Amino acid sequence: MKSSGPISKKADARTSDELYEMANLYPRTTGLPMTVWVGPRGNARHDVRIKVNLTHGNQMNIDNTAVVGVRPAPHLVAGRLSSDDERLVFEWIRLNMDTIIAYWNGDLDTAELIQNLNPLPPQP
Repeated sequence: MKSSGPISKKADARTSDELYEMANLYPRTTGLPMTVWVGPRGNARHDVRIKVNLTHGNQMNIDNTAVVGVRPAPHLVAGRLSSDDERLVFEWIRLNMDTIIAYWNGDLDTAELIQNLNPLPPQP
């Protein structure tokens, strides 16, 4: 997700810090075709969200992401996903909603997050 204007150093640092706190999950862990980031709430003023890399594979480029809200149901907050990618990401969130929310709330650490995640079944 690219900003239409320049990003201040403060905002850029906040984005970098936020990404640093998030767990990056590759396709082999999630069953999704792209890397996603799941994070704890920290100082966020918004509800549970994940970041989704727009490029398939093990890419980790924060400038090329969509933001997806988790509650009350998966929904696109920022950026764009293809209809197939949106369907898969929403399905993965629904499959793992309780775990993602528990991680957001600080009830799970990163190791427990990974242990409790369910990958999507292989796609035909």
